[in-house]
Amino acid sequence: MAEQATGGMALQGLKVLELGQLIAGPFAAKLLGEFGADVIKVEPPGVGDPLRRWRKVQDGTSLWWHVQSRNKRSLTLNLRESEGQNIVRRLVEECDVVVENFRPGTLESWGLGWDELSAINPQLIMVRVSGYGQTGPYRDKPGFGVVGEAMGGLRYLTGQPGEPSVRVGVSIGDSLSALYAVIGTLLALQERQRSGQGQFIDVALYESVFGMMESLLPEYDATGEIRQPSGSALPGITPSNAYACLGGDYVLIAGNGDSIFKRLMQVIGRDDLAEDPRLAHNDGRSANAELIDGAIGDWAARHPRAHVLEVLDAARVPVGYPYTAEDIVRDPHYQAREMIQNIQLASGSPLKVPGVLPKLSRTPGRIGGAGPELGQHTREVLDELGIDEHTQQQLRERGIV
Repeated sequence: MAEQATGGMALQGLKVLELGQLIAGPFAAKLLGEFGADVIKVEPPGVGDPLRRWRKVQDGTSLWWHVQSRNKRSLTLNLRESEGQNIVRRLVEECDVVVENFRPGTLESWGLGWDELSAINPQLIMVRVSGYGQTGPYRDKPGFGVVGEAMGGLRYLTGQPGEPSVRVGVSIGDSLSALYAVIGTLLALQERQRSGQGQFIDVALYESVFGMMESLLPEYDATGEIRQPSGSALPGITPSNAYACLGGDYVLIAGNGDSIFKRLMQVIGRDDLAEDPRLAHNDGRSANAELIDGAIGDWAARHPRAHVLEVLDAARVPVGYPYTAEDIVRDPHYQAREMIQNIQLASGSPLKVPGVLPKLSRTPGRIGGAGPELGQHTREVLDELGIDEHTQQQLRERGIV
C-alpha cells in the first residue's frame, strides 16, 4: 500500500496501474505520475496506445505522446489472454489505484472488473472513466469526448447565434473527466486512511461537462429559458467580450466588476456611462449590454492592439488577447512560471512541453522525461513480479507481452 510521502514528491510510494488508452484515463494517470506516483501503463503488444499515432507524428511517435505519457512505465500485455489477465491480477495485489477507460463491461468480460479486483485487494481504488457512466440506459453506448461535450450542454453554446455550433479546439470533455478522476482518487485515498477500504470512482464524460455548466439548469427550471449561443460574449455578465482593434487584431476585455467598469468607461472617454446609475451593477449593465459593447468597440477600433493593452493595463482593467502557440512560447510570464519545459527525445532532439501544475510549495511535481517507448519497461515490471526469464521468453513468443 501507499507509503507516507517523506520528501520531494506528494504521491511518493503510490502505485498506479493504467489500463486505459487515448485521453481521459491516461491524462488522469499522467497527473498522478507528475507528483511521484509510479504509473505502470499497460499497452497492447505490437501496436500500443492509439495515441502514439494521433495528431503530429515525428520519428514514428506522436508529439502529444510525450506530454500524455511522461513519467510512466510502459508494459505490453495482451489483456484478452488469460496469461495477461493473470499478470494484471498479480500487479493489483500491490497497486493502490487502477485507472481504466474502457466501455463498461469490457474489463468484466476479461475477469478484471471491480468485484474481481477488489476481492484480490480490498484496499484498491479503481477509477472508471466512460462516456455515460457504469449505470443507466446509455452505459453500453460508445462515447468519446465530443459526444460528452454535446450531451453535457457545452456544444450547444459554442459558436455564433444562428450558426452551427463549433467544438472547442481541444478534447475538453476528456480533460475535464480526467480532472474529476484525479479529484475522486485523492478523495478515496483520504477516506481509505480512515476506513482501510478501497472503492471505485465512476466518472462519465457527459457529467464532467455538465458539472461545468454553471446556472444553465436552474435558469431553465425557474424561467423556462434555454440558454443560447452568444459568440464571444458572456450573457448576463457585462462587459465581457472580444473587440476588434485598429488593424483587425482582437482583444478580450472583462470589465464586469462594478469598480472596474467605472475605470474602463473613464479611460475610454465615456464618463457619462461611468456615472450612469443604471449601469452601476451587473444586472443593469447586462440589460444594456448592446450600448456598453458598442462604446467599447468604437474606442477599440480607433487604436492598435498594443495601445489598447497598454492603456487598460495601466487602468487595472482585465485585458488580454487570444494567444497562439508562438505567443505562449515567447511570453515572459509563462517562462517565469516554468510552464514551458524542455525535454530530450530518444533521438537526442529537444522538445518543449507544458510544465506541471498545480504548483506545490514543498512537494512540487516533476517531468521525468519523454513518453516511454512501447514496452520499454516490460522486463523491468515482470522482474519486479518475480517472473523468471524463461517464463518471460515464453510470454514474448506467444504475444502475451
